[in-house]
Amino acid sequence: MSNRIDYATASPAGYGALANVHATLQKSGLPETLINLVYLRVSQINGCAFCIDMHSRDLLKAGVEVDKLVLVPVWHEADKVFTARERAALAWAETVTRVDETGVPDADYNAAAAEFNDKELADLTYAIALMNAFNRLGVAFRPTPAAVAKANRAAANAN
Repeated sequence: MSNRIDYATASPAGYGALANVHATLQKSGLPETLINLVYLRVSQINGCAFCIDMHSRDLLKAGVEVDKLVLVPVWHEADKVFTARERAALAWAETVTRVDETGVPDADYNAAAAEFNDKELADLTYAIALMNAFNRLGVAFRPTPAAVAKANRAAANAN
């Protein structure tokens, strides 16, 4: 994996706009762990190594158990591990991220709306959209995940 460009440095205004959305979401009232679970799931769907690494680490730092973290890709098979709101958020994240496939059907909207009020659902959807944007940057420009950087340092020190 090679880093192509540092998009935040190349276009600080664009990065700043996305960072402002991120800051707004942190004050939205949605639990940080819920947002990070959504960020992780969206990043898994999009195959963004940098974001998968970052949000897995964020969830571990927040005290989410490894048992839960490793089941995020198959959350629908781990019913008791995730709360009803987490399951609703993860389902909404999947249907919105895969909008080209799903068209976000009424059934998916109604299921999410049953768990989240209008503001929460709008904020959750902003979070999903934000992570999809960051994933596109991450996949396009390939920033180095922390785990890869650590392995590279270890290999360099071994030589």
